[in-house]
Amino acid sequence: MPRKDPKPLDRAPLAYENGAFLNSPEGRIMRILAEYSEPLARFRRERIRDTVVFFGSARFRALDEASQELELLENTGSVAPAPLEEQPARKPDIEQGTASELSRRRAHAAVEMAQYYEDARRLAFMLTEWSRTLKSRRHRFVVTSGGGPGIMEAANRGAYEAGGKSIGLNIRLPFEQTPNPYITPSLNFEFHYFFMRKYWFAYLAKALVVFPGGFGTLDELFEALTLSQTHKLAKKMTIVLYGKSYWDQVFNLDTLVDKGAISPRDVELFEFANTPDEAFTLLRDGLTRNHLTPEAGHAETEDDAAFSPEIAKTRS
Repeated sequence: MPRKDPKPLDRAPLAYENGAFLNSPEGRIMRILAEYSEPLARFRRERIRDTVVFFGSARFRALDEASQELELLENTGSVAPAPLEEQPARKPDIEQGTASELSRRRAHAAVEMAQYYEDARRLAFMLTEWSRTLKSRRHRFVVTSGGGPGIMEAANRGAYEAGGKSIGLNIRLPFEQTPNPYITPSLNFEFHYFFMRKYWFAYLAKALVVFPGGFGTLDELFEALTLSQTHKLAKKMTIVLYGKSYWDQVFNLDTLVDKGAISPRDVELFEFANTPDEAFTLLRDGLTRNHLTPEAGHAETEDDAAFSPEIAKTRS
């Protein structure tokens, strides 16, 4: 029996429009390239030359400097609060003796952590205000964060209040989360791959400010210190650790020096600051000394390359 004529076929989707392929294991390389090329295009369009990155805890939601209250979140970047038994104790609970030891300790820490939020906000404001006075056709030393709550929100908020742009490099996580509202909308990014997000943190940054935080903050800090220690980047990066008392309790670098694990000069890769004014002075002086002064004799050109982000070169 003769076969029936087949029905006309619809056009096949173009490979780059084929969602099933792009989201498959075979499409992974395309997704990785997209997380390089799409941010690069946006940074170029927005004329972002370089950044100053703020790291710090995303587990707390500081309300404002008036209330000095703090709410712990369920996980890093989550919008859901942590269980009640993990929250800082409220004053009535402490007075009535119903607060647990953990909640009492966290109540004492709450004021400190809320102050770090306000300090990050103030520092980002000062840095943005200063950077806006610099003569350049591109935006210099743009405040950048991981896009979430806590210190990240404080940094974006300070830049917003100073009238400048700020960048949020968010990461898609298994639980619900949203970018903070102070990020410049055109510079609001969301990544699937942690390593591509890390790339954009490190390769545009001329300075880092590391506020108290947890695993994620430590991860970013030690990666930056390793890049600086090994001279992998052909640029000088100013690294400021904010809140010396916190960091002195978290790690003891003198032990690493005493055991020979790091060189004594490696502890000079960063500096401590305890106030926004101290941190701003360190950042301004480092950025001026390492970047603005050497650039003074090299005027920007009008060609297209002049408006590309200044991605750090690696040493060969």
